Amino acid sequence: MDFALTPEQREMKQAFDAFFEQEMKDAPKGWTGTLEEVYSSEEGWAFHRHMAKKLAQKGWLARAWPKEYGGESAPILEQLLFSESAGYHLAPGIDIFGIGMIGPTLLVYGNEDQKREHLSPIARGEQMWCQLWSEPNAGSDLAALKTTARRDGNVYILNGQKIWTSGAHRADWGFGVFRTDPTQKGSKGISFLLLDMKTPGITVNPLLGMNRAHLFNEVFFDDVRVPVENRLGEENQGWTVTRTVMNFERSNIGGIATAKRILDELVAFLKTCKRNSRPLTEDPIVKDELAKMAVEIEVGRALSYKVAWIQEKGDIFQAVPLASAAKAFGTETMQRVIYRALEILGQAGVTKKESSLSVMLGRFETFFQVILGMNIAGGSSEVQRNLIAWTALGLPRSWDEVFKKPTKS
Repeated sequence: MDFALTPEQREMKQAFDAFFEQEMKDAPKGWTGTLEEVYSSEEGWAFHRHMAKKLAQKGWLARAWPKEYGGESAPILEQLLFSESAGYHLAPGIDIFGIGMIGPTLLVYGNEDQKREHLSPIARGEQMWCQLWSEPNAGSDLAALKTTARRDGNVYILNGQKIWTSGAHRADWGFGVFRTDPTQKGSKGISFLLLDMKTPGITVNPLLGMNRAHLFNEVFFDDVRVPVENRLGEENQGWTVTRTVMNFERSNIGGIATAKRILDELVAFLKTCKRNSRPLTEDPIVKDELAKMAVEIEVGRALSYKVAWIQEKGDIFQAVPLASAAKAFGTETMQRVIYRALEILGQAGVTKKESSLSVMLGRFETFFQVILGMNIAGGSSEVQRNLIAWTALGLPRSWDEVFKKPTKS
């Protein structure tokens, strides 16, 4: 793999950085770029929609998509450069569910009518999405889901509940998996459906965090009628589509870029702090911790770049375990960066931004609360390690396979 950018790519990256640096001057005070800020307040949501329209006008939201669907047919690596720049500048405007998940999946599995209906509005920043996956008894084990979609002529009738649905109270549309054949178990008998969130029978209730932030929701379905034409892929074959969505989600360059931004700001702040008349950055223990963060961030960045490179080559099978590795390593790196930073900053690091004693706009108080969940959201680190074991190393999926007797010839 060639890690060097071409002159054209460097120029493009500089254009992205210059745009975000200018636009983020209008961000709400103390902005940290978390999903809580995007979905919880009217101010955050308005800024998110504003940035989406700005990015759409530049043609940047979906650069890798075909031109007929609102993109620029740009290489995946160029989209990666854009996402890296957006992550570093803590920029909103990119609907992770629409741009990052369902859009690319529609390009693979959608029919022409579905592509025409959804892709261009997503690329214009007009249509926002949510992910209707987890249920009260089906989280990391998504295949245990029980919410049903009963076929009745040309519609499915949905009944059941989804939970921890980020941004459902803001979304225009949702994509989800539902059991269309209750007689089948596990990943069989599941179908992938697209839902207008204003459909009668859908009820969205908030699940507030301890800080009263409104990111998560529980969503109830009571005889919700969804046209069969809204199904993506074949009936009862939704698990294949689901795996595609998960792989598009996990290159994680934005998260690594955010960690790099945090480290850069931390180093700049520590240079202004002195102990025994010397900047804290010259303290051997502090310097060692900062070096560990820098090394891990560069490793995570290299993993994310390799995922995009492999996808660019069209080797989707090889990209699956690499994407899982990038996701697991990236979110865990972010967690370690936050924890190490707080060890250095002490009590000031967890002081709310409203306090005169807070440092770095009080960002760490927010980051500390949300960082643990990043290891779970989008597939926990344990799930990612299982996927790596199964798809890359060929290890057995269960103890039954380990102790299975050889078949007699």
